[in-house]
Amino acid sequence: MAGPQNAIGAHGNRNMDWTTVLQKRDGHRWELPQDYKSGMNVPGVVFADDKLLQLIREDPCIEQVANVAFLPGIVGHSLAMPDIHWGYGFPIGGVAATRVDEDGVVSPGGVGFDINCGIRLLRTDLTEAEVRPHLKDLVSTLFREIHTGTGAGGRIRLSASEVDKVLKEGGAWAVGRGLGDPDDLEVTEEGGCMAEADPSAVGDRPKARGGPQIGTLGSGNHFLEVQAVDEILDRAAASTMGLTEPGQVTIMIHCGSRGLGHQVCTDSLRVIEAAGRRYGIELPDRQLASVPVSSPEGGEYLRAMNAAANFAWANRQCIAHWARESFEQVLGRSWEDMGMWQVYDISHNMAKIEDHTVDGKSTRLCVHRKGATRSFPAGHPEVPERYRDIGQPVFVPGDMGRYSFLAVGAPKAMEVSFGSTCHGAGRVESRTRAKKLLKGRDIRQELEREGIIVQAKGWASLAEEASIAYKDVADVVRVSEEAGLCRNVARLRPLGVIKG
Repeated sequence: MAGPQNAIGAHGNRNMDWTTVLQKRDGHRWELPQDYKSGMNVPGVVFADDKLLQLIREDPCIEQVANVAFLPGIVGHSLAMPDIHWGYGFPIGGVAATRVDEDGVVSPGGVGFDINCGIRLLRTDLTEAEVRPHLKDLVSTLFREIHTGTGAGGRIRLSASEVDKVLKEGGAWAVGRGLGDPDDLEVTEEGGCMAEADPSAVGDRPKARGGPQIGTLGSGNHFLEVQAVDEILDRAAASTMGLTEPGQVTIMIHCGSRGLGHQVCTDSLRVIEAAGRRYGIELPDRQLASVPVSSPEGGEYLRAMNAAANFAWANRQCIAHWARESFEQVLGRSWEDMGMWQVYDISHNMAKIEDHTVDGKSTRLCVHRKGATRSFPAGHPEVPERYRDIGQPVFVPGDMGRYSFLAVGAPKAMEVSFGSTCHGAGRVESRTRAKKLLKGRDIRQELEREGIIVQAKGWASLAEEASIAYKDVADVVRVSEEAGLCRNVARLRPLGVIKG
């Protein structure tokens, strides 16, 4: 596969000032003209205000927005969420929809290597005042009970036949083993299971990598965070989700399909890159390797991707169960007594077959969301019944030193972004650069002075994910709300964090 040094495309320019190319349409939307590069099938749109645009003015991720616009069958625009940054093929924060029943393609680069990386949020009846005296013990227990780190093995070792069950059943597999409550599935996207998943579409290597990793966080930007409600911005919506007062404790879990999903993507890219050439698909970046959605190779990838997505839901289900058990160990009460119920679980890094209105007609589309989440509004049939009146919950994590946000889907998102919104703060510094900038600083101690207890595998994992490496997520969610992609409900601040 093409590496970062040559992945922009033959006409890319890493040092271009994009403020000279993008055309401002309003206070939160910039257009990349379709004639910027010959071969673009649609224009690009970047959701950003002047402040956020300055952070990406020389970032080649905008060139990736242009390259995505070359995809056969793409409709509307090649979209970039406010948290956009450089990714593999697609930018992270990229959204693109292609026609399923005509000439549209599916691209693994539009999903990414961590298939169904996502966020799960638990609410509790606990208050910060109750938890604070036990916080260090709680974080240590969570770090002991929930394995973290690159290649980390978990508490469960799955046989080959059991891996197939996970790939087919998703979150229900874990609940069936007593790792969670059936209500968790009611408030998980797709009920925690993509019905079209096919374990036979997943090779032996991904299964071997995934077998020992179920119930593990992994490394990088993955985390489990004990939080407190900092501010409620929409009291009615927050109450529907079980959040009623500032100081109420929540638990946010961010992880995905681990080595299994990474290997599914790697294996699929090899097949699809060769097949795309046979179908005569020419794109400016090899990392956008694509095949028709309706092709045998396209169907095989989607079935394997859906299976990896099911693994991710089972993974987060196990982690949530052990988080509840950790609270029980430290606080001496049952999780039910502490009100540790799931609010929702939402995925990013997926390609989903959905119906959307295009040119006034309902059209079947393959919606790629890479570093972007669904944002379906109130009344949408795919929103769980208990949230039908407020819209689908959306979680936007920030960084471990500041805050995260809870939002809900908004009607305009269906018009301008295929029902999508941002998924996080978005990086502004590479991991290497962040470590260089923070060399010699005791990040753990700095966070503890702010009242945030952190445990991680080492200094590097903290430096890579420090606040300096990220945009201010408050800016990201503000622009998302102003653009009509979501409606903000509450701000959450970190109390304790575990990382790989």
